[in-house]
Amino acid sequence: MGKGGDAAVGSLRNRGTGKDAQLKQVPKYTWKDVKEHASPENAWIVHANKVYDVSNWHDHPGGGVVFTHAGDDATDIFAAFHAPGSQGMLKKFYIGDLIVESVEHKDAHQHAFEKAYRDLRSQLIVMGMFKSNFWFYVYKQAFNMSMWASAFAAMALSDNGFVHIASALWMGMFFQQCGWLAHDFLHHQVYKKRRYGDYTGLFWGGVMQGFSAQWWKNKHNGHHAVPNLHNSSAASQDGDPDIDTMPVLAWSLKQAQSFRELQSDGKDSKFVKFMISHQKYFYFPILLLARLSWLNESFKYAYGLGAASENAKLEREQQGLQYPIMEKVSIALHYVWVAAYVTGFGRFNALYSLGLFMIMTCSCGFFLATVFGLGHNGMEVYDAEKRPDFWTLQVTTTRNITGGHGIPQWFVDWFCGGLQYQVDHHLFPMIPRHNLRQTHELVKSFCKEWKVTYHEADMIDGTYEVLDCLDKVAMEFVIDFVQDGPTM
Repeated sequence: MGKGGDAAVGSLRNRGTGKDAQLKQVPKYTWKDVKEHASPENAWIVHANKVYDVSNWHDHPGGGVVFTHAGDDATDIFAAFHAPGSQGMLKKFYIGDLIVESVEHKDAHQHAFEKAYRDLRSQLIVMGMFKSNFWFYVYKQAFNMSMWASAFAAMALSDNGFVHIASALWMGMFFQQCGWLAHDFLHHQVYKKRRYGDYTGLFWGGVMQGFSAQWWKNKHNGHHAVPNLHNSSAASQDGDPDIDTMPVLAWSLKQAQSFRELQSDGKDSKFVKFMISHQKYFYFPILLLARLSWLNESFKYAYGLGAASENAKLEREQQGLQYPIMEKVSIALHYVWVAAYVTGFGRFNALYSLGLFMIMTCSCGFFLATVFGLGHNGMEVYDAEKRPDFWTLQVTTTRNITGGHGIPQWFVDWFCGGLQYQVDHHLFPMIPRHNLRQTHELVKSFCKEWKVTYHEADMIDGTYEVLDCLDKVAMEFVIDFVQDGPTM
């Protein structure tokens, strides 16, 4: 638990006899003071101009995401992840007030901008945009189960190889759609009682998809808090885990230059240099393998065999699993039914079954990662210590997906599972997907009014933008490597 404010508040009460005396003795901290506490073991955050010490708070219900804003203002990301009134949980960590005048990087226009987008959030709450439609999610879950049942029936009742391949591809699409459902439930868009969302997320994410819910939440919440940010230091946890794709993909020259650190550590620098230099050609093949990586990381996380990031490792070691039995059982059940499916209930040989497994697994990875890539890849990338305000960060690092080039909007809406409105979702992650279209119109108008970049592209143009970014980073990397030489 963080060092917090219980002791501090107690000492204040002992020093004064009245309320005025207590208020006068509340410690005051400058922005510079806050910035000096930016690691998990020494973490201060600011919320509504009050300072809280959350050092080593590994019992945080949302996981390690609390440390992504250590040494920074967490007002808006707190609002994004919590229901109104949740700020009461911070009271025990209170240590003093922020000296607002010490925040020199914000002028009057910036303060007005932040007030305006916070007012917009309040407006959306009043409009009922955060309320889910129960029957919408009944329909989505029923449709997903029909996908699963039809794929199973095709595999069980047919002896035709082409039917089996089509069934495996359909199952890959089912996995992708399960991802969107688990995403909605674990973001608590559907049920406001967290445990209900967690339980349903364990079903769709664990039993049906094979992913650890807690592994996903650690990774995804961190991504939401700091999209497209590089860690400020090795000790911090303020970087986006979703762009941690070295040594095979680099989304900025700085990330590519970390190759030199790999080289100094004695790792295979020739491989890294080759991959980055040709990364636009490897992008789609890597997407095909994405689900294999996620299955591996989920299994290791759930069964205590390792973690992919320092943040996840720290959370796993300090907090353990939130639902230890359910996590393990859900993943075990997934592999039981998958084994029955790919073996045709014992009719197919091992090689044929492996082929079917790879078809459905790789197709799902491609379907999922294509949407993820369109959402953020090729957009702005920042250093964590130079991050802009919450709204600007979310909007400039994110791309919405539209219909176009012969791809109808209804298909985009279904295929992307709500993430076609990625910008709007990142600003308000607890708004259910069926309310994002209406939210989108208000967000787009707000961005136009305040002259904030807002980007949309169809699936074809967006993919070209992603590949163009990879190509430009590769070219910069090659030029930088040649100019500076192969060693540090």
